Amino acid sequence: MFPLHRGRRLRTNESIRSLVRETSLSPSDFMFPMFIAEGENVQVEIPSMPGIFRRSIDLTVKEIHELFDLGIRAVNIYVKVSENLKDNTGKEAWNQDGLMQNAIRAIKAACPEMIVMPDVALDPYSIYGHDGIIGNGDVENDSTVDALVKMAVSHAQAGADFVAPSDMMDGRVLRLREGLDAVGFHNVGIMSYSAKYASAFYGPFRDALDSAPVDATEIPKDKKTYQMDYANRIEAIKEALWDVEEGADMVMVKPGIAYLDIVREVKNAVNVPVTVYHVSGEYAMIKAAAERGWLDHDKIMMEQLMCIKRAGASLISTYFAKEAAILLNK
Repeated sequence: MFPLHRGRRLRTNESIRSLVRETSLSPSDFMFPMFIAEGENVQVEIPSMPGIFRRSIDLTVKEIHELFDLGIRAVNIYVKVSENLKDNTGKEAWNQDGLMQNAIRAIKAACPEMIVMPDVALDPYSIYGHDGIIGNGDVENDSTVDALVKMAVSHAQAGADFVAPSDMMDGRVLRLREGLDAVGFHNVGIMSYSAKYASAFYGPFRDALDSAPVDATEIPKDKKTYQMDYANRIEAIKEALWDVEEGADMVMVKPGIAYLDIVREVKNAVNVPVTVYHVSGEYAMIKAAAERGWLDHDKIMMEQLMCIKRAGASLISTYFAKEAAILLNK
């Protein structure tokens, strides 16, 4: 009771505030999403994501060394494949000489201690831009899962430390675990996108990979039949618990800032690390506002990352990873 209790005593100066601070950030809290393109010496900035590039494997490896030197220990990688390699089966996704597989091998050869978590979903390989195989006017669940198992095994064979299924098909974590174990990859982990919402925040990401659903009357116009309804909370807890029961080593909530209530609910419900994806739209909004002088870029960046950690994230996948690590190292 006032005047015996004065909260401001613990806010008097930065020294005391740092002593009692409940949450902290370090570069090892971050995972950096990377976009990989065909070719050599290729670096193309993504217009809707200033400062983020599609890079060829050679330049990606150079960036990996810079990230590791900053203290970042994990990358989540995505590929932009040629149009002529896309179809409705996704077969290029498990090509052992494919772009993703070659990228994994190159990263692990150059920096063995960097944890590589390749994306497992068919949208970069689909002529329809969906995360699975289209049949009877919708995304087929079970045939898609069969394809994802082949994809994940090929990633493990290339040297991936974790596979990261982002597709939201039912039962895929169990099938992936069984498929990996069957060929001896018992120590390859699964970071499951457990609560991935059908969000409008993904627009710049789809620009980066040219992976938005195509506009065709015979297929779903969006991903709402498999990604979650953003009105739902209990469903996220259920999905995360199911994935843990099926063998997920980590679970993910995506997007980040707009879903911190879900992060905390999932954190309270599961006994595995919770990853949060601070997504492309959230990144783009800060960049756009900062360019106009409406917000202080670095202060907003660090505040949002701290809030994600405070909500319960063990690992934050963020396009700000490099910039934030540079600031933290200062």
